[in-house]
Amino acid sequence: MIRHIVMWKLQDEAAGATKEKNAEKMKLILEGLRTNIDEIKDVEVGIQTNQDDPDALDVVLICDFETDLDFQMYTRNAHHKKAVEFIKKVAESRYTVDYKVDL
Repeated sequence: MIRHIVMWKLQDEAAGATKEKNAEKMKLILEGLRTNIDEIKDVEVGIQTNQDDPDALDVVLICDFETDLDFQMYTRNAHHKKAVEFIKKVAESRYTVDYKVDL
């Protein structure tokens, strides 16, 4: 299984909305990918709750895929590309890691 983790720091204001509103919109968009992309085995999206830490990131995505090919199909999917378009408008920075999980 492949686990894909992405974390973002959001801009304070972008795309006509606050960081908090954009985080909520990202969560809805990213969770919705499961409905439209069959290759996603599992998806979890979290929004930072500790607003006191200035170094904390704002949103995290954790997705699981059965195979490397499933992950590649996900990255090429039109729904994923549309999500990326929005995220690029509101994100300040992005960090990612993909790794194999033995079950």
